[in-house]
Parts: sequence; C-alpha cells; structure tokens
Amino acid sequence: MVKEDNLRNMNFKIENFFNNQTTWKTEMDVLRSIALDCNLNEELKWKVPCYTHNGNNIFIIHGFKEYCAINFFKGALLKDDEKILVQQTKNVQATRQIRFTSSKEISALEKTLKAYIFEAIEVEKAGLKINYKKTDDFEVPIEFEQKLKELPELEKAFKALTPG
Repeated sequence: MVKEDNLRNMNFKIENFFNNQTTWKTEMDVLRSIALDCNLNEELKWKVPCYTHNGNNIFIIHGFKEYCAINFFKGALLKDDEKILVQQTKNVQATRQIRFTSSKEISALEKTLKAYIFEAIEVEKAGLKINYKKTDDFEVPIEFEQKLKELPELEKAFKALTPG
C-alpha cells in the first residue's frame, strides 16, 4: 500500500509492527502511506509507529478496541477547522487524536489529514509550545486532600512526583 516514492522514508525495522496487526491493519497501512507521503520519518516509539520531522515528534498511529487513531503531540495548537480532533479526556493538555473506523473513512479524509499533518509540521518548525497547567491548577478531590493531611509521608511522596 506504500507508494514506491515513499520507500525511502520507511523504517523497515518496524515492519513487524504493521505485519503483526490483527485489528485495524488496513486502516493503519493507509495512515502509514499518508504519513510517508508527507515526507515524515518513521520510527518506533512507545511500541507504536511515530512520525517525526527533523527529530521532532509529529504524531503516532495507535490501535484501540473500537477505533484506530493518529495522535498529534501538539494537537491542541492545531486550528481544527474541520472539527475532527478529539481531546481524549478533560485533563489531556497537548495531544489530540483523529479517530477512524474504516479505511474508506481515512481515504475520504486524505486531503484534510495531510493539511493537519503539514500544519503540525509548521507548529514544530515555529517552535510553538503548549502552555501546560501547573500542578496546583488541577482540582484535587477533597477526600484525597484529607488523606494528605492525615498522612504526612503520603503528602511528601505525592509532592515529590513529577506533574505528569
């Protein structure tokens, strides 16, 4: 499914990932072809295909139970004129995903997907950053705050954690 022109961008070390897919194989192959058509480099990170530009992560391809998706690392900075980006949960700050349930759906959106990918590349080239919330900006359940007060060791360990 990958165009001959794009073979140079393929990373043959991750062929096993694509060859061993039992669900969403066709859809992931189409997404891979689109990514390589955008001149992105292909790597395996976090055990999934990751597409990069000049060493910067642009998006990953993921398979889930009910859909497959591409997750843009800085998706919150994309315009999303087509209103297709999904924020997975209310606490996800940077990434946004586009979900698919068929290869026909992906093919119908090919031009739009490429536009989003090229915009994500431009975000990286411009050096744009996500303004992450500080840990203190997140709501902490009252019950957990009470436990922290009751257990000083727990509070100390909790405050030593990274924001992630």
